[in-house]
Amino acid sequence: MDKLLLNTQNLGDFPDSVVVPKYDRTNIISGIVHIGVGGFHRAHLAYYLNELNKLGDALGITGIGLREADSNINEVLKAQDHLYTLMVKHPDGKIEPEVIGSIIDFKMGITDPEPVIAQMAHADTKIVSLTITEGGYNFNPTTGEFNFHNPDIQHELRHPEDPITVYGFLCAALKRRRDAGLPAFTIMSCDNIEHNGDMARKMLLAFVEVQNADLATWIAKEVCFPNSMVDRITPVTSQADIDILAQNYGVQDAWPVTCEPFIQWVVEDKFSNGRPAFENVGVQFVPDVGPYEKMKLRLLNAGHSVLGLLGALHGHPTINACIEDELFANYLRAFLDEEATPILGPIIGINLEDYKDSLLERFANPNIKDSVSRICSESSAKLPKFLIATIHENLATGGSIKFATLVIAAWCYYSDKQVDQNGQPLEIIDAMQGKLHDAAKETTTNPLAFIQLELLFGGLSENERFVTCYTTMLKELYKKGDIKKLMQELL
Repeated sequence: MDKLLLNTQNLGDFPDSVVVPKYDRTNIISGIVHIGVGGFHRAHLAYYLNELNKLGDALGITGIGLREADSNINEVLKAQDHLYTLMVKHPDGKIEPEVIGSIIDFKMGITDPEPVIAQMAHADTKIVSLTITEGGYNFNPTTGEFNFHNPDIQHELRHPEDPITVYGFLCAALKRRRDAGLPAFTIMSCDNIEHNGDMARKMLLAFVEVQNADLATWIAKEVCFPNSMVDRITPVTSQADIDILAQNYGVQDAWPVTCEPFIQWVVEDKFSNGRPAFENVGVQFVPDVGPYEKMKLRLLNAGHSVLGLLGALHGHPTINACIEDELFANYLRAFLDEEATPILGPIIGINLEDYKDSLLERFANPNIKDSVSRICSESSAKLPKFLIATIHENLATGGSIKFATLVIAAWCYYSDKQVDQNGQPLEIIDAMQGKLHDAAKETTTNPLAFIQLELLFGGLSENERFVTCYTTMLKELYKKGDIKKLMQELL
């Protein structure tokens, strides 16, 4: 099949099997500035906005890169007129490719802060949205307080005109809007953090109160930070995905995105300066997103981590491979039923049993092939919110902790040995990798060394019930190195 480069000029020549934007992209106004244009953003918020534009809206996204690594996506999108292909992969093998046209520009703040500040401060910008991962919020996971020791933060406090982090850019842009008499934009987090809007607000205000107390007063009064719950499994794009798109559909896209059919977005309807009518394309607006956030973090995200860490030690390469293993599927369901569900309250409009059934079906999708290494990446930023919080709550209420505790023991063993039980090296990606490895290596002489990382575990090392359960599992794991045997014993 002849291959066409993905760009505006070639869209009319694409086969009918590839959906392309029919709306006029030249009339689109950039109403949203998004920091952190990764696969998830392109499968979620950018997708929803593309759907709205099909209905007659004319709103676009300006992507922002604040890290050197963002130069890759910047170059790809620029070469493709900011178009990319979203490949929706169904469990039966069906693939639905669609070219998404809602991103219309990209700016790199690391090379020149001014164009980014100017775009945020522009009157057309109504929302600044974020997918900067848990680590991007710059908070201490144990205390929940802002980390002022970050050298980039220290630089921004001394040089407000030369921002580096998301907080420096937001403050510079908001100050410019205030001084120009423009209304504030909404700051909308799309990250997997419980009460993500509240967290963004708390961290930004902590920063700006030190940098510019007068501006802090204005931000506290004028800027809305809606909490939101986002959901769509979006694996890292593989070369195989690029090849399938080229060979089967004739589209040469340097960086397509793959995702599952399922998509969900629940948002609090609190916006500073208007918002798109996202409810017209399936977004759910609610007064309080808290119960939905907690459900997703403690079931889906924690479930992913359970499979990821246990699966990594056993040698399963992907999440669907874990679910195909009956022991792993049963273990996950037991964790969800016995430890995660009891600490969730009622959630309006959600049947938790049906939701958990759907999770196992989604995880089993053989065409997603989400790697366990991706799921395990940055576990130090994820597990305190996804899993360790559940342990703390169940300790407080007398609930079961055994299934989650084995995952913590597995994380220690994983961080120490850095190979699976077949001796194959594990790909470990974590900002705290060095500290995790050093603490885990001390386990043979101090069984509590790993969980004494208070930044992650709080006071778990002082809880007698948890320590007894953890050290018993850890001893067996180090003695036999067989994660499946320990899983079987718990079921």
